[in-house]
Amino acid sequence: MSVTTRKPTLFESMACGGAAAAFAVNFTHPIELVKTRMQVSGGALGATISGVVKEGGVTAFWKGLPFGWGRELSYTSVKLGAYAPVRNAIGAGGPDAGIGMKFLAGALTGGFGSILGNPFDVLKTLAQTNTKGEGLGLLVGNLYRDQGMGGFYRGVEVNIMRACVLNATKMGVYDATKGFVTEQTGWGRKDIKTSFSAAFVAGFFMTVTVSPWDMIRTKLMNQPTDAKLYNGFADCAAKTIKEGGVLSLWRGFIPIWARFAPQATLQLLTIEMIYNKMGYSGI
Repeated sequence: MSVTTRKPTLFESMACGGAAAAFAVNFTHPIELVKTRMQVSGGALGATISGVVKEGGVTAFWKGLPFGWGRELSYTSVKLGAYAPVRNAIGAGGPDAGIGMKFLAGALTGGFGSILGNPFDVLKTLAQTNTKGEGLGLLVGNLYRDQGMGGFYRGVEVNIMRACVLNATKMGVYDATKGFVTEQTGWGRKDIKTSFSAAFVAGFFMTVTVSPWDMIRTKLMNQPTDAKLYNGFADCAAKTIKEGGVLSLWRGFIPIWARFAPQATLQLLTIEMIYNKMGYSGI
């Protein structure tokens, strides 16, 4: 017996995306914490992991997780959940649609979502790099006292650019790869093997394109609450390159990839499963 599916509405799809992302972040947050500290300190992978364990034990790897949940339920609910409705709205949902239009749909949803999630990004970054044992409430209070509401939106310019590049790559490559895998193997678009293969490929290309933006965003957001180290994106990029060379923009590539690959896979597999359970058509 065939099962009838329908396209989810924008808000239904966003709810599915937020739920999938909030589930996935529980598993990938420790990897991101290590990545963030490597970017800020310039330390090696092994030394960074040892430092986290020495600082607070195993549970220290989940420092800042509440802000991670907030980020996923705001930012990722849009960039992941709104992708399919926006893609269909701009005419890129058909099998013959060009990959450029899929990239455009990903960039639009990623950029808008990043504006909503920026405050959680800032707080999450401060919490992850906090080695003084300050509570979450104190971090929020200090940021508001020193910089006002604007402090929660520092780094928003690079965050929007990063989100556009990230989501265009992630969703565009995932969508196009699903079509390619289906044609080459005969697997259905809803087959878990198709989704897994496409998500893995998307995770790799995300790392290549997003690493420099991720580095600059982390540095901008990790500035002390009572000081300004960089005058925006261009100044931060120039100082980073001057200090460590162009390749320093890809510092932390391994932990970034180690986070993006499972994160993309978990998010995309989970949202596809939720779509299926709810009787919606998938990506």
